[in-house]
Amino acid sequence: MKVIFLKDVKGKGKKGEVKNVADGYAHNFLIKQGLAVEASNSSMKTLEAQQNKEQKIAEQELQQAKELKENLDKLTVELSAKAGEGGRLFGSITTKQVAEELQKTYGIKIDKRKMELPEGIRSLGHTKIPVKLHQEVTATLTVHVKEIN
Repeated sequence: MKVIFLKDVKGKGKKGEVKNVADGYAHNFLIKQGLAVEASNSSMKTLEAQQNKEQKIAEQELQQAKELKENLDKLTVELSAKAGEGGRLFGSITTKQVAEELQKTYGIKIDKRKMELPEGIRSLGHTKIPVKLHQEVTATLTVHVKEIN
């Protein structure tokens, strides 16, 4: 019997896949548990329409990520911190502080976990931080740390 999986079933199939399974397994487990539906013409058309919709949404997200990348590449976030001799900071600038300043100054909200900074910024000057906006899009944000007078 051909079924369309509604959810991932370990060892059998992933969501949206159409597969041939044993009749008893399909009736007694997959359909009963709401994990799959029988692959009729109407359910196939519904699946196709849903996949098209998901594809359009994914394309829109990619386009928005590309536009945001263009904006972020041009921006410089300015932060102030106390520093000692040789331009070393007392403490460090974290991605949380960068994200808050970006939100406050430019109104762009980005999750701090998307910023790929292994350690905090510990020195004065310009630092480039890669920001993963999408699976395929990574922007570079410039952070300028200056000393508090």
